[in-house]
Amino acid sequence: MADTISANAKKRTASRVSATRRKGLARRHARLRKKISGTPARPRLAVKRSSRHVHVQLIDDVAGHTLASASSLDADVRALEGDKKAKAAKVGELIADRAKAAGVEAVVFDHGGFGYHGRIAALADAAREGGLKF
Repeated sequence: MADTISANAKKRTASRVSATRRKGLARRHARLRKKISGTPARPRLAVKRSSRHVHVQLIDDVAGHTLASASSLDADVRALEGDKKAKAAKVGELIADRAKAAGVEAVVFDHGGFGYHGRIAALADAAREGGLKF
């Protein structure tokens, strides 16, 4: 009998877990952002990862402008066959190309409080191979 948990108890537990994870992510990102900031010469490469997609922006924090962006929602990435890690690598290549078009060669990497492994690392490696300097 101790093994059975009511449906409402499961919902309450799930919402607390979700809130705890969100707070932890926000705390890690704030700790990271204390140390880094994007400039016109070296913008911030900000990464946002969701359960299905990854979004990347080149941000000049001084002016408050986004210089370039890429996402796994882009048409050429969506058409790509493979797992999420392969799509993240393609997004890394795209942001490197768009950064070069915007005249950016060096960036500050902001992994957004996410661990530097898996899709985040694949994206960063592909951006480096595309010519961005971190």
